[in-house]
Amino acid sequence: MTLRLLSAALIWTSLICAPAQAFETQATTAWVYDVTTDTVLLDKNGDAAVPPASMSKLMTVNMLFEALKDGRVSMDTTFGVSDHAMSFTEAGGSTMFLQKGDRPTVHDLIRGMIVNSGNDACVAVAEGLAGSETAFADQMTQRGKAIGLTQSHFTNSSGWPDPGQRMSMKDLGILAQRLITEFPELYTVFAETDFNYKNRSPANANNRNPLLGLGIGADGLKTGHTEESGFGMVGSVKQGERRVIFAISGLATAPERASEAEKISTWAFRQFALKTTAKAGDSIAEAEVFLGAEKTVGLMPAEDIRLLIPALAQDGLQAEVVYNGPLAAPIAKGRQVAELVIDVPGLPERRVPLLTASDVAQAGFLARMSAAAQKLYAEYIAKSATAG
Repeated sequence: MTLRLLSAALIWTSLICAPAQAFETQATTAWVYDVTTDTVLLDKNGDAAVPPASMSKLMTVNMLFEALKDGRVSMDTTFGVSDHAMSFTEAGGSTMFLQKGDRPTVHDLIRGMIVNSGNDACVAVAEGLAGSETAFADQMTQRGKAIGLTQSHFTNSSGWPDPGQRMSMKDLGILAQRLITEFPELYTVFAETDFNYKNRSPANANNRNPLLGLGIGADGLKTGHTEESGFGMVGSVKQGERRVIFAISGLATAPERASEAEKISTWAFRQFALKTTAKAGDSIAEAEVFLGAEKTVGLMPAEDIRLLIPALAQDGLQAEVVYNGPLAAPIAKGRQVAELVIDVPGLPERRVPLLTASDVAQAGFLARMSAAAQKLYAEYIAKSATAG
């Protein structure tokens, strides 16, 4: 049964709105997500498995964060540096300038991977945790599937070009959210602007994230670039109550990447406003009750309903309650019996569970008998009309 929100029309009056102006990104693949309201704001080939370049280092970081969380390593644990790790510095890639004989701590390697984007740091972590980079890449792939990365496959720990190294922008966004929510104390490293291991290269110690320092609330995460992938970035920006995560790839230059990242952030915050449209426990609609002491029961959300509303308020929003009814008494308060389906033009449909707002006892014996008789009579009339 579908029930329009007639009894709660005032709640939705302020939500009448027009579609948000679509953002035309220059990225070949992009995924933009509002964490606060669980809303995908933009999806351009977001599920496409593409070369992730250094953005795949986020998975290596995740593996090390997990090892810290479950006690397999500590911040003071040291790892060795192999010839294989040092070879990436010699090859001209991003590096924290590890040398033979170094024993970097986990604390050092986290900063080497995140701030310096060090390929050598990633290999040191991979070999330190799994014995070899190949074994570690297999573990990355398996762990990725377990945490919901459906389009990710890893052949190395750093994002070094390889036909088998693939991730989607959606996967990168999911991974970014995991790093933020599961490891809040460790996540703060992503906002650090420089790290110079043993003072070996002051000129290459800066974080490549172009949004840090712009004063827009950016606090992570990772850039990436190879000839095949183009320039890409996974970013996170927090303003007030809202956090937006985005992942983009396929841009032509580093300046274009920086410009696109800032434009996406600006669009995501300025084209949408966060509104609390109903409070938890408030009755926003009513459902019919069959054979109950009351004819209806109120329906309420278990949590505050918070929506992103496009900035250009015109018309178009629709909200309705869907449930299988009438509901048979007795009914217990707090039982999930319905969904509020909200359609904001330009955004994905939102479904909110609704609970019963009160207990409803069964009607008395005479009332039940009367209702049963009325039902039988109605069915008789319907059959007679059909037969005639």
